[in-house]
Amino acid sequence: MQQTENKADHNAAFTNKVWATAGILSLVVIVLLLLKTLFGVLLLALAGVLMAIYFHGFAGLISRRLNLPYKMALAVSVLINIILLTGFFWLVGARLQMQASELSETLPQTLDHAKGWLGQSPAGSKVLGYLNQTGGSGKTFSAAKQFFSSSFGVLSDVYIILLLGLFFTASPAVYKKGIVKLLPSKAKDRGASLLDKIHQVLKGWIKGQLLGFIFITVLTGIGLWILQMPLILTLALVAGLLNFVPNFGPIIAMVPAFLLALPQGITTAFLVAGMYTAIQVVQSAVTQPLIQKKMVSMPAAFIVFGQVAMGLLGGFWGILLATPIMAILMTVVKKLYIEPQSEREHDKEKDM
Repeated sequence: MQQTENKADHNAAFTNKVWATAGILSLVVIVLLLLKTLFGVLLLALAGVLMAIYFHGFAGLISRRLNLPYKMALAVSVLINIILLTGFFWLVGARLQMQASELSETLPQTLDHAKGWLGQSPAGSKVLGYLNQTGGSGKTFSAAKQFFSSSFGVLSDVYIILLLGLFFTASPAVYKKGIVKLLPSKAKDRGASLLDKIHQVLKGWIKGQLLGFIFITVLTGIGLWILQMPLILTLALVAGLLNFVPNFGPIIAMVPAFLLALPQGITTAFLVAGMYTAIQVVQSAVTQPLIQKKMVSMPAAFIVFGQVAMGLLGGFWGILLATPIMAILMTVVKKLYIEPQSEREHDKEKDM
Protein backbone atom coordinates (compact mmCIF):
# COMPACT_ATOMS: atom_id res chain seq x y z
CA MET A 1 0.00 0.00 0.00
CA GLN A 2 2.81 2.39 0.98
CA GLN A 3 4.64 1.57 -2.23
CA THR A 4 1.53 2.37 -4.29
CA GLU A 5 1.15 5.77 -2.56
CA ASN A 6 4.85 6.62 -3.13
CA LYS A 7 4.47 5.72 -6.79
CA ALA A 8 1.37 7.94 -7.10
CA ASP A 9 3.20 10.83 -5.40
CA HIS A 10 6.15 10.36 -7.74
CA ASN A 11 3.86 10.38 -10.80
CA ALA A 12 2.07 13.50 -9.52
CA ALA A 13 5.41 15.27 -8.92
CA PHE A 14 6.60 14.31 -12.40
CA THR A 15 3.34 15.57 -13.94
CA ASN A 16 3.69 18.86 -12.08
CA LYS A 17 7.24 19.27 -13.38
CA VAL A 18 6.09 18.58 -16.94
CA TRP A 19 3.30 21.16 -16.67
CA ALA A 20 5.65 23.70 -15.08
CA THR A 21 8.22 23.17 -17.85
CA ALA A 22 5.53 23.46 -20.52
CA GLY A 23 4.23 26.64 -18.88
CA ILE A 24 7.71 28.20 -18.78
CA LEU A 25 8.38 27.30 -22.43
CA SER A 26 5.00 28.72 -23.44
CA LEU A 27 5.74 31.94 -21.57
CA VAL A 28 9.15 32.23 -23.25
CA VAL A 29 7.58 31.70 -26.70
CA ILE A 30 4.89 34.30 -25.98
CA VAL A 31 7.50 36.83 -24.80
CA LEU A 32 9.65 36.21 -27.90
CA LEU A 33 6.63 36.64 -30.19
CA LEU A 34 5.70 39.86 -28.43
CA LEU A 35 9.27 41.15 -28.72
CA LYS A 36 9.28 40.31 -32.43
CA THR A 37 5.97 42.11 -32.92
CA LEU A 38 7.04 45.13 -30.88
CA PHE A 39 10.65 45.19 -32.13
CA GLY A 40 10.02 48.19 -34.39
CA VAL A 41 8.49 50.11 -31.49
CA LEU A 42 11.46 49.22 -29.26
CA LEU A 43 13.82 50.57 -31.92
CA LEU A 44 11.91 53.87 -31.99
CA ALA A 45 12.12 53.97 -28.18
CA LEU A 46 15.89 53.46 -28.38
CA ALA A 47 16.12 56.31 -30.90
CA GLY A 48 14.15 58.46 -28.45
CA VAL A 49 16.58 57.52 -25.67
CA LEU A 50 19.53 58.52 -27.90
CA MET A 51 17.85 61.87 -28.60
CA ALA A 52 17.33 62.44 -24.87
CA ILE A 53 20.98 61.60 -24.17
CA TYR A 54 22.01 64.11 -26.85
CA PHE A 55 19.80 66.85 -25.36
CA HIS A 56 21.19 66.22 -21.87
CA GLY A 57 24.77 66.12 -23.13
CA PHE A 58 24.30 69.42 -24.97
CA ALA A 59 22.64 70.86 -21.85
CA GLY A 60 25.65 69.87 -19.75
CA LEU A 61 27.93 71.68 -22.19
CA ILE A 62 25.74 74.82 -22.04
CA SER A 63 25.58 74.66 -18.24
CA ARG A 64 29.37 74.45 -17.92
CA ARG A 65 30.11 77.16 -20.50
CA LEU A 66 27.45 79.69 -19.48
CA ASN A 67 27.15 78.81 -15.76
CA LEU A 68 23.39 78.28 -16.09
CA PRO A 69 21.26 76.09 -13.80
CA TYR A 70 20.95 72.63 -15.35
CA LYS A 71 17.18 72.74 -15.87
CA MET A 72 17.45 76.08 -17.65
CA ALA A 73 20.36 74.75 -19.73
CA LEU A 74 18.24 71.72 -20.67
CA ALA A 75 15.40 73.95 -21.89
CA VAL A 76 17.92 76.03 -23.85
CA SER A 77 19.40 72.84 -25.33
CA VAL A 78 16.04 71.65 -26.66
CA LEU A 79 15.10 75.13 -27.90
CA ILE A 80 18.41 75.72 -29.72
CA ASN A 81 18.24 72.36 -31.51
CA ILE A 82 14.64 72.92 -32.60
CA ILE A 83 15.54 76.42 -33.88
CA LEU A 84 18.60 75.09 -35.74
CA LEU A 85 16.62 72.27 -37.34
CA THR A 86 13.76 74.60 -38.29
CA GLY A 87 16.19 77.21 -39.63
CA PHE A 88 18.04 74.62 -41.68
CA PHE A 89 14.88 73.40 -43.40
CA TRP A 90 13.66 77.00 -43.80
CA LEU A 91 16.88 78.08 -45.54
CA VAL A 92 17.75 75.03 -47.62
CA GLY A 93 14.64 72.83 -47.36
CA ALA A 94 13.22 73.88 -50.73
CA ARG A 95 16.60 73.50 -52.43
CA LEU A 96 17.18 70.15 -50.74
CA GLN A 97 13.76 68.89 -51.81
CA MET A 98 14.39 70.04 -55.39
CA GLN A 99 17.79 68.31 -55.46
CA ALA A 100 16.34 65.12 -53.95
CA SER A 101 13.59 65.06 -56.60
CA GLU A 102 16.17 65.67 -59.33
CA LEU A 103 18.33 62.88 -57.94
CA SER A 104 15.40 60.41 -57.98
CA GLU A 105 14.64 61.36 -61.60
CA THR A 106 18.27 61.34 -62.74
CA LEU A 107 19.40 58.06 -61.15
CA PRO A 108 17.41 55.75 -63.52
CA GLN A 109 18.98 57.52 -66.52
CA THR A 110 22.47 57.31 -65.02
CA LEU A 111 21.85 53.63 -64.22
CA ASP A 112 21.01 53.01 -67.89
CA HIS A 113 24.17 54.91 -68.81
CA ALA A 114 26.17 52.71 -66.45
CA LYS A 115 24.68 49.57 -68.07
CA GLY A 116 25.68 50.90 -71.48
CA TRP A 117 29.20 51.56 -70.25
CA LEU A 118 29.43 48.04 -68.78
CA GLY A 119 28.17 46.55 -72.03
CA GLN A 120 31.15 47.99 -73.92
CA SER A 121 33.56 45.56 -72.28
CA PRO A 122 33.45 41.72 -72.36
CA ALA A 123 33.62 41.45 -68.56
CA GLY A 124 30.85 44.03 -68.13
CA SER A 125 28.66 42.21 -70.68
CA LYS A 126 29.05 38.99 -68.70
CA VAL A 127 28.03 40.78 -65.48
CA LEU A 128 24.94 42.26 -67.17
CA GLY A 129 24.04 38.89 -68.66
CA TYR A 130 24.32 37.20 -65.28
CA LEU A 131 22.11 39.85 -63.64
CA ASN A 132 19.48 39.51 -66.35
CA GLN A 133 19.44 35.71 -66.13
CA THR A 134 19.20 35.58 -62.34
CA GLY A 135 16.82 38.53 -61.99
CA GLY A 136 19.42 40.33 -59.88
CA SER A 137 17.88 43.76 -60.36
CA GLY A 138 14.44 42.69 -59.16
CA LYS A 139 15.92 40.88 -56.18
CA THR A 140 18.04 43.92 -55.32
CA PHE A 141 15.09 46.31 -55.41
CA SER A 142 12.96 43.87 -53.38
CA ALA A 143 15.69 43.45 -50.77
CA ALA A 144 16.24 47.20 -50.64
CA LYS A 145 12.53 47.79 -50.14
CA GLN A 146 12.46 45.36 -47.21
CA PHE A 147 15.79 46.54 -45.84
CA PHE A 148 14.85 50.21 -45.77
CA SER A 149 11.24 49.86 -44.67
CA SER A 150 10.10 51.54 -41.46
CA SER A 151 7.49 50.78 -38.82
CA PHE A 152 4.80 53.39 -39.49
CA GLY A 153 6.26 55.50 -42.30
CA VAL A 154 9.17 57.92 -42.09
CA LEU A 155 7.23 60.99 -40.94
CA SER A 156 5.29 59.02 -38.32
CA ASP A 157 8.48 57.38 -37.06
CA VAL A 158 10.24 60.75 -36.74
CA TYR A 159 7.24 62.17 -34.86
CA ILE A 160 7.19 59.20 -32.45
CA ILE A 161 10.95 59.47 -31.87
CA LEU A 162 10.70 63.21 -31.23
CA LEU A 163 7.81 62.73 -28.81
CA LEU A 164 9.55 59.92 -26.91
CA GLY A 165 12.81 61.88 -26.90
CA LEU A 166 11.12 64.89 -25.29
CA PHE A 167 9.45 62.68 -22.65
CA PHE A 168 12.74 60.93 -21.83
CA THR A 169 14.51 64.31 -21.76
CA ALA A 170 11.99 65.83 -19.35
CA SER A 171 12.23 63.12 -16.69
CA PRO A 172 14.89 60.45 -17.30
CA ALA A 173 15.12 59.54 -13.60
CA VAL A 174 11.51 58.34 -13.59
CA TYR A 175 12.18 55.76 -16.29
CA LYS A 176 15.48 54.68 -14.78
CA LYS A 177 13.90 54.18 -11.34
CA GLY A 178 11.04 52.27 -12.94
CA ILE A 179 13.43 49.83 -14.60
CA VAL A 180 15.44 49.37 -11.39
CA LYS A 181 12.27 48.69 -9.37
CA LEU A 182 11.43 45.77 -11.65
CA LEU A 183 14.70 44.05 -10.69
CA PRO A 184 15.12 41.73 -7.67
CA SER A 185 16.42 43.39 -4.47
CA LYS A 186 19.89 41.86 -4.82
CA ALA A 187 20.23 43.08 -8.41
CA LYS A 188 19.06 46.69 -7.97
CA ASP A 189 22.52 48.19 -7.32
CA ARG A 190 24.12 46.27 -10.16
CA GLY A 191 21.19 47.19 -12.45
CA ALA A 192 21.54 50.90 -11.66
CA SER A 193 25.30 50.69 -12.29
CA LEU A 194 24.66 48.89 -15.59
CA LEU A 195 22.21 51.59 -16.74
CA ASP A 196 24.77 54.29 -15.91
CA LYS A 197 27.44 52.45 -17.91
CA ILE A 198 25.10 52.03 -20.89
CA HIS A 199 24.36 55.77 -20.71
CA GLN A 200 28.09 56.56 -20.85
CA VAL A 201 28.63 54.24 -23.83
CA LEU A 202 25.71 55.67 -25.81
CA LYS A 203 26.77 59.22 -24.99
CA GLY A 204 30.25 58.48 -26.35
CA TRP A 205 28.76 56.93 -29.50
CA ILE A 206 26.62 60.03 -30.12
CA LYS A 207 29.62 62.35 -29.68
CA GLY A 208 31.72 60.36 -32.12
CA GLN A 209 28.95 60.04 -34.70
CA LEU A 210 28.11 63.76 -34.63
CA LEU A 211 31.78 64.58 -35.12
CA GLY A 212 31.94 62.09 -38.00
CA PHE A 213 28.73 63.49 -39.55
CA ILE A 214 30.10 67.07 -39.62
CA PHE A 215 33.50 65.90 -40.86
CA ILE A 216 32.12 63.74 -43.69
CA THR A 217 29.42 66.23 -44.78
CA VAL A 218 31.80 69.21 -45.00
CA LEU A 219 34.64 67.36 -46.74
CA THR A 220 32.28 65.62 -49.17
CA GLY A 221 30.64 68.94 -50.05
CA ILE A 222 34.02 70.58 -50.66
CA GLY A 223 35.23 67.64 -52.75
CA LEU A 224 32.08 67.57 -54.89
CA TRP A 225 32.32 71.34 -55.39
CA ILE A 226 35.95 71.03 -56.56
CA LEU A 227 34.94 68.28 -59.00
CA GLN A 228 32.02 70.46 -60.20
CA MET A 229 29.44 67.79 -59.46
CA PRO A 230 25.68 68.50 -59.41
CA LEU A 231 23.40 68.09 -56.34
CA ILE A 232 26.24 68.86 -53.92
CA LEU A 233 24.02 69.58 -50.90
CA THR A 234 21.99 66.38 -51.21
CA LEU A 235 24.96 64.12 -51.87
CA ALA A 236 26.95 65.63 -48.98
CA LEU A 237 24.07 65.21 -46.52
CA VAL A 238 23.48 61.63 -47.69
CA ALA A 239 27.17 60.85 -47.12
CA GLY A 240 27.07 62.42 -43.63
CA LEU A 241 23.88 60.64 -42.59
CA LEU A 242 25.01 57.26 -43.91
CA ASN A 243 28.17 57.64 -41.85
CA PHE A 244 25.94 56.52 -38.94
CA VAL A 245 25.91 53.10 -40.64
CA PRO A 246 29.43 51.63 -40.43
CA ASN A 247 30.81 49.42 -43.22
CA PHE A 248 27.82 49.66 -45.57
CA GLY A 249 26.97 53.37 -45.26
CA PRO A 250 29.99 54.86 -47.06
CA ILE A 251 29.62 52.41 -49.96
CA ILE A 252 25.90 53.16 -50.34
CA ALA A 253 26.62 56.92 -50.22
CA MET A 254 29.24 56.64 -52.97
CA VAL A 255 26.96 54.82 -55.46
CA PRO A 256 24.66 57.75 -56.49
CA ALA A 257 27.62 60.14 -56.75
CA PHE A 258 29.54 57.66 -58.91
CA LEU A 259 26.51 57.12 -61.18
CA LEU A 260 25.94 60.87 -61.54
CA ALA A 261 29.60 61.33 -62.49
CA LEU A 262 29.55 58.68 -65.24
CA PRO A 263 27.90 60.93 -67.89
CA GLN A 264 30.76 63.41 -67.34
CA GLY A 265 33.32 60.75 -68.15
CA ILE A 266 34.86 57.67 -66.60
CA THR A 267 37.76 59.75 -65.26
CA THR A 268 35.41 61.99 -63.29
CA ALA A 269 33.53 58.97 -61.96
CA PHE A 270 36.72 57.37 -60.65
CA LEU A 271 37.86 60.72 -59.22
CA VAL A 272 34.59 60.87 -57.26
CA ALA A 273 35.05 57.29 -56.05
CA GLY A 274 38.64 58.08 -55.04
CA MET A 275 37.52 61.20 -53.20
CA TYR A 276 34.89 59.26 -51.19
CA THR A 277 37.45 56.57 -50.37
CA ALA A 278 40.09 59.12 -49.29
CA ILE A 279 37.60 60.94 -47.05
CA GLN A 280 36.66 57.65 -45.37
CA VAL A 281 40.34 56.80 -44.82
CA VAL A 282 40.99 60.20 -43.23
CA GLN A 283 37.80 59.96 -41.17
CA SER A 284 38.82 56.51 -39.90
CA ALA A 285 42.19 57.93 -38.84
CA VAL A 286 40.78 61.09 -37.21
CA THR A 287 37.33 60.46 -35.70
CA GLN A 288 37.18 56.67 -35.37
CA PRO A 289 39.79 56.54 -32.56
CA LEU A 290 37.71 59.10 -30.63
CA ILE A 291 34.64 56.89 -30.97
CA GLN A 292 36.52 53.78 -29.90
CA LYS A 293 37.85 55.53 -26.78
CA LYS A 294 34.30 56.24 -25.62
CA MET A 295 32.64 52.99 -26.63
CA VAL A 296 33.07 49.33 -25.89
CA SER A 297 35.58 47.87 -28.35
CA MET A 298 33.68 45.65 -30.79
CA PRO A 299 35.07 43.28 -33.45
CA ALA A 300 34.22 44.34 -37.01
CA ALA A 301 32.58 40.98 -37.80
CA PHE A 302 30.32 41.41 -34.76
CA ILE A 303 29.15 44.82 -36.06
CA VAL A 304 28.48 43.43 -39.56
CA PHE A 305 26.49 40.51 -38.10
CA GLY A 306 24.49 42.94 -35.97
CA GLN A 307 23.75 45.20 -38.95
CA VAL A 308 22.48 42.32 -41.09
CA ALA A 309 20.41 40.83 -38.25
CA MET A 310 18.96 44.18 -37.17
CA GLY A 311 18.27 45.09 -40.81
CA LEU A 312 16.26 41.92 -41.35
CA LEU A 313 14.35 42.38 -38.09
CA GLY A 314 13.86 46.14 -38.05
CA GLY A 315 14.46 47.49 -41.56
CA PHE A 316 15.94 50.96 -41.85
CA TRP A 317 15.92 51.75 -38.12
CA GLY A 318 17.46 48.36 -37.36
CA ILE A 319 20.40 49.12 -39.65
CA LEU A 320 20.79 52.65 -38.31
CA LEU A 321 20.71 51.59 -34.66
CA ALA A 322 22.60 48.30 -35.02
CA THR A 323 25.88 49.68 -33.65
CA PRO A 324 24.44 51.15 -30.41
CA ILE A 325 22.41 47.95 -29.92
CA MET A 326 25.59 45.88 -30.24
CA ALA A 327 27.33 48.29 -27.86
CA ILE A 328 24.54 47.81 -25.32
CA LEU A 329 24.76 44.01 -25.61
CA MET A 330 28.55 44.10 -25.19
CA THR A 331 28.19 46.33 -22.11
CA VAL A 332 25.58 44.01 -20.57
CA VAL A 333 27.74 40.92 -21.17
CA LYS A 334 30.82 42.67 -19.79
CA LYS A 335 29.12 43.97 -16.64
CA LEU A 336 27.00 40.90 -15.83
CA TYR A 337 29.27 38.05 -16.94
CA ILE A 338 32.88 38.94 -17.75
CA GLU A 339 33.60 41.26 -14.79
CA PRO A 340 31.96 38.96 -12.15
CA GLN A 341 33.85 36.00 -13.61
CA SER A 342 37.14 37.93 -13.40
CA GLU A 343 36.35 38.89 -9.80
CA ARG A 344 35.70 35.24 -8.88
CA GLU A 345 38.94 34.11 -10.49
CA HIS A 346 40.80 36.90 -8.67
CA ASP A 347 39.29 35.80 -5.36
CA LYS A 348 40.30 32.18 -6.01
CA GLU A 349 43.88 33.27 -6.68
CA LYS A 350 43.90 35.18 -3.39
CA ASP A 351 42.62 32.14 -1.47
CA MET A 352 45.36 29.98 -2.98
